[in-house]
Amino acid sequence: MAKKVVSHVIPPDLLQDNMAAWDERAPAHARAEGYRVQAFLDDPAYISDVVRFDLPLLGDVTGLRGLHLQCHIGTDTLSLARLGADMTGLDFSAASLAEARRLAEATGASIEYVQADAYDAARVLGSGRFDFVFTGIGALCWLPDVRGWAKVVRDLLAPGGFLFIREGHPMMWTIDEQVDDALVVHYPYYETEKPTTDDHDGSYLEVDTTFRASVSHSWNHGIGETVTALLDQGMVVEALVEHDSCPWEALPGKLVEDEHGEWRLIDGRERMPMTYTLRARREA
Repeated sequence: MAKKVVSHVIPPDLLQDNMAAWDERAPAHARAEGYRVQAFLDDPAYISDVVRFDLPLLGDVTGLRGLHLQCHIGTDTLSLARLGADMTGLDFSAASLAEARRLAEATGASIEYVQADAYDAARVLGSGRFDFVFTGIGALCWLPDVRGWAKVVRDLLAPGGFLFIREGHPMMWTIDEQVDDALVVHYPYYETEKPTTDDHDGSYLEVDTTFRASVSHSWNHGIGETVTALLDQGMVVEALVEHDSCPWEALPGKLVEDEHGEWRLIDGRERMPMTYTLRARREA
């Protein structure tokens, strides 16, 4: 029996809503074209678009001990393993981890998957264990306290280890996707105690079902808040790059897809960053 997941930060009712939402969506995401699970099964060299996008900044991870926080169904985790890293994936959703384990087993990858809340990661996995911590698109918004997250990241890293993020830009998360003809700021840019609550029976990509677990809760974190939280933990920021693209249709009707699977504003791409990449190191 899986251990009960306990969060010391997210109120239990909100955590329950989010877990139900992710548990129900995980099997549908594994079937969805957007995660390209079949490509991983067909091609032993295939890696996800998210990981491929940042290969120059990521560098060589061969032989490094890596942790993917909030790994969902494990496609980015598997991609990092295929680049030569010794990977562990952590997520609070048992259903997501079931899909991640199924994919790893089907492709012959040796990946350890652990069910736990992100804020409990250092306690569950051990401090100073990893050479790098990876966090992918759409992860930080499910955590209410970026300072608490930064401390967990610092504790997980071995001296000299690094954090690597590609994440949705907090400016993009503020835009009201229901307004068709303009970029309208609607949601908070800064971290707030009260979450943004969404009631939506679909997903952020095309799926073959509608969901009963429709309510979820998220929090935005400004770039300054995120960077300062890492600096306060003694981390050294090595790179911070803002991008005019994202790897999914985050604002339906306002974006166009390029040949690499990245989505950009149809008009005036210089108006707003869509994602960012951040790399920070724990000093030796």
